[in-house]
Amino acid sequence: MTAYDPNNPFAKILRGEFPCVKVYENDHVLAFLDIMPRVPGHTLVIPKAPARNILDITEEDYLHVGRAVRLIARAAKTAFAADGITVQQFNEHAGGQMVFHLHVHIMPRHNGDSLLPPASRKEDPKVLEENAAKLIAALKG
Repeated sequence: MTAYDPNNPFAKILRGEFPCVKVYENDHVLAFLDIMPRVPGHTLVIPKAPARNILDITEEDYLHVGRAVRLIARAAKTAFAADGITVQQFNEHAGGQMVFHLHVHIMPRHNGDSLLPPASRKEDPKVLEENAAKLIAALKG
């Protein structure tokens, strides 16, 4: 397996070298909005532990990710009045992974909607802040 690259974009976000629109954080995970969302509210959950993907993360660190995914998914369903939630996670290039730090996509869905193609457009920062506020409020509620 290829080694973890500490200079990947998500590692840089964790170190504060790249900005993000944070919606949740604890000692083990960070959740932030995707800057190229496929739907409004598209959120990424990443471990703070250096893990390339599900194939090399420790069980304990993965459990923290899973708990955060569940928490964010429930908040996203409420915040965006969603009919459902899509959760995706890709491993290695052949599996569709583009950034090689484990991350889980959480996307609120509505009946009849379509996902935008991956990385097809960058969202307006104001919209991201508005969506983050909705998610944060739902997490507190």
